[in-house]
Amino acid sequence: MKQAAALFDLDGVIVETAHFHYIAWKAIAQQLNFDLTPAHNEALKGVSRVASLQQLIRWSGTTISSDTFEHYLEEKNKHYLELIKQLNPADALPGVVDTLSLLKENKIGIALGSASKNARSILERLAITSFFDAIIDGNDVQNSKPDPEVFLKGAEAVGVAPSNCVVFEDAQAGIAAAQAAGMYAVGIGTPEVLDKADRCIPHFNALTPQVLLNLFER
Repeated sequence: MKQAAALFDLDGVIVETAHFHYIAWKAIAQQLNFDLTPAHNEALKGVSRVASLQQLIRWSGTTISSDTFEHYLEEKNKHYLELIKQLNPADALPGVVDTLSLLKENKIGIALGSASKNARSILERLAITSFFDAIIDGNDVQNSKPDPEVFLKGAEAVGVAPSNCVVFEDAQAGIAAAQAAGMYAVGIGTPEVLDKADRCIPHFNALTPQVLLNLFER
């Protein structure tokens, strides 16, 4: 049993796919006669596909049938899956592979905690699946962040107490989920946006190996 674990969000932490989500959601928004802006898309970070579509419908002020709702979910995902086919190992964000390697060398558990239902295929395209001891994604949870379910399941899967887990997140909802789970939350981004994080860094290259390892010895 590992004594400490690192839990990673996917989008915006390991790889940047927000622009693919934006393109796919924007196409759906146009069918709702709504112009989805980058600011709107920022609010959808870390949010499940169902909850994202529900938000789009609220923003558009329209109503749709349950059949149309399911059709839009499927259409958006098909569009997104086509877009992410262009991903390759070079698309992993700065410092990610070195960070995963260091954690693995030091026998720190590694889990993914993402709302994405396509997480496994993305990790495969980045050629980093083997680093992960557990993958908890949108297929495994009922509740979206800021509910802590995805991180609690990740901790359970690697056999580590929540208090010994460090979460790396790029969205406020994810930071809230990590803290609700009793975990230490490291924001990947700017402190202005992630002001509730326990620590904030611009990217993984901002952490020296010793500083990274020290996070697990709090």
